[in-house]
Amino acid sequence: MFALTDSPLLIAKTFDSIKISTSTRGTVVCAAKGPRPRYPRVWKTRKKIGTISKAAKLVKSIKELSNVKEEVYGALDSYVAWELEFPLITVKKALKTLEYEQEWKRVIQVTKWMLSKGQGKTMGSYFTLLNALTEDDRLDEAEELWTKLLMQHMESLPRRFFDKMISIYRKRGMHEKMLEIFADMEELCIRPNFVVVSMIGDVFKELGMLDKYEKLHTKYPPPNWEYRYIRGKRVKVKVQVQSNQVNTYIERHKNVEPNSDLDGNCESGNTSDVIDEEQSEQDAEPEQISDD
Repeated sequence: MFALTDSPLLIAKTFDSIKISTSTRGTVVCAAKGPRPRYPRVWKTRKKIGTISKAAKLVKSIKELSNVKEEVYGALDSYVAWELEFPLITVKKALKTLEYEQEWKRVIQVTKWMLSKGQGKTMGSYFTLLNALTEDDRLDEAEELWTKLLMQHMESLPRRFFDKMISIYRKRGMHEKMLEIFADMEELCIRPNFVVVSMIGDVFKELGMLDKYEKLHTKYPPPNWEYRYIRGKRVKVKVQVQSNQVNTYIERHKNVEPNSDLDGNCESGNTSDVIDEEQSEQDAEPEQISDD
């Protein structure tokens, strides 16, 4: 009978043709057994869910509900029930999405729910709520929130809140309240920007107060510098091209002496009419308030 096994000569040639690699690249050195090959993992890890997808899921679940307060609050409570910590970043991103989509009722509901939990009590959250209340034509609640913030943070309230309330009253033709807020800015030594000065000046012209109109633009001339964000940094840039309205103000009030009728009650002595550059830069710097 014929032998079916390989001959010893063939086995020897086979072993000679096999060359074992001695390089340690792609291997892990083991202390006990020497180098061993690194095999690829055969299991798959679950994809981590980031805050963006969580915020999108939260927005989708909220938009499907009705405008009933209890239903929305219940859905929000069930969403954060399994979280170890309050998902503040997720809620903030959801608010940005709702604000971009102009879902003002949802913005109001989510912001009030977040504040009721004692979370996110920052000036940014309050400004978002104030803007949403205004866009939803709930002026009474917006004024109530404004009064509360002004009483609690009188000396540290950012300037954009004053600008927002003046623009709100300007759109509705409420001139007396505009002048009241502008008087508060004067008392708190908050220098208004050129947009606010233009709106107050238009009110003076409509009311026939031309003398105050001239004094206003004499005290607050058009700025020669402005702040811009370049690569995330706040940079002071000189204004090169000025509008026709700015040039008109400059030519009209070039030879007019400043008047002290519009001076605030600032304890600055003889320099109450002119705010120096350092103080204007401090007023222009963004304020960060994290506590209520």
